[in-house]
Amino acid sequence: MSFWERRRRSIFDLFDDIMREMEEMLFGLERELDMMARSTPIEYRGPIVYGFKITIGPDGKPIIEEFGNIRRRRGRAEISEEIEPLVDVFDYGDKVVVVAEMPGVDKDKIDVRITKDNRLIIKASNKNKKYYKEVELPPDVKPDTAKAKYKNGVLEVVIEKKSEKKEEGIRVKIEEE
Repeated sequence: MSFWERRRRSIFDLFDDIMREMEEMLFGLERELDMMARSTPIEYRGPIVYGFKITIGPDGKPIIEEFGNIRRRRGRAEISEEIEPLVDVFDYGDKVVVVAEMPGVDKDKIDVRITKDNRLIIKASNKNKKYYKEVELPPDVKPDTAKAKYKNGVLEVVIEKKSEKKEEGIRVKIEEE
């Protein structure tokens, strides 16, 4: 692509590219589900949830993240009992905030843990809904400061980060002899 072609690309061209990529992804998923339904009888009787979110990465390219209970394994779509919730991770410098959408579960049925290798594990199980998600956290979080709130189907986990200030040590006074 020449300089002039790149220069003429507008935000609308980028939006068209994203929409084209989303359409291809949805048509592919629709074909996979159709083939799966025709080849094997579906025994799963729970809700089927599928969604995606699009963000723009630091390199300017779109990042498409899928959520729900449809997973792609070995080139095939599989329906899982556990729903992967839509999750956003925000890094505010002094803290990390993880927001997960998990409607339909009771607060006391949610289990939130941070592993030794800095992974946040969110599990929830209610009568007919199960959620599961693992989120990789930055290495400089302090797990013992984690606090979680759940309201209106949205779980928010706030974790403080270690101070970025590097201590220069203790100043030693030099005495005269």
